[in-house]
Amino acid sequence: KQTLYKYENNIITNIPSDKIEIIASLCGVSPSYLMGWDDLPSNVNPVDPSSRTVKIYGRIAGGKPIEMIENVIDEVDLSTLPEKYDGHYFGLQIRGHSMEPDIKDGDYIICVEAEDAESGDIVAVTVNGEDATCKRILKYKDGIRLVPLNPSYEVKYYTNKEVLSLPVRVIGRVLEARHRFHD
Repeated sequence: KQTLYKYENNIITNIPSDKIEIIASLCGVSPSYLMGWDDLPSNVNPVDPSSRTVKIYGRIAGGKPIEMIENVIDEVDLSTLPEKYDGHYFGLQIRGHSMEPDIKDGDYIICVEAEDAESGDIVAVTVNGEDATCKRILKYKDGIRLVPLNPSYEVKYYTNKEVLSLPVRVIGRVLEARHRFHD
């Protein structure tokens, strides 16, 4: 989702050739349209930005950071979410037990894309650019803590230098968790 956002907003201007067909398929367009060589076919309806649904992408650790898998696994209705939130939404499926009892293994978290969050917010963060986890973020003058809700799990502390060098980056603020009875 982040990569598509960067393509749509010309933050990234060249798409790797091995990704063109995958991205075109996800967007419901031809690779030649994606490259700017053809017009949008009349039978294709672009995604409605006012849509109240969101795709659930891959899985995110509710324990140790794990590599985030970016495949679409589901789509959910956002009509229960207040319309006051502005921005791009994405969903992730939790794997692990560190956010229990509030967020359980298999639950979906609905996030609004964000590069920062307030101290105390529950966030989706990436560590080392690829590993992702869901934790409560606590900010301090000299660094941050990523705090699990389950006291059986370890709090991770990162200095300001580590936040920049690893990097540790907020990718979204968690707006809600949806309990899954079955996968």
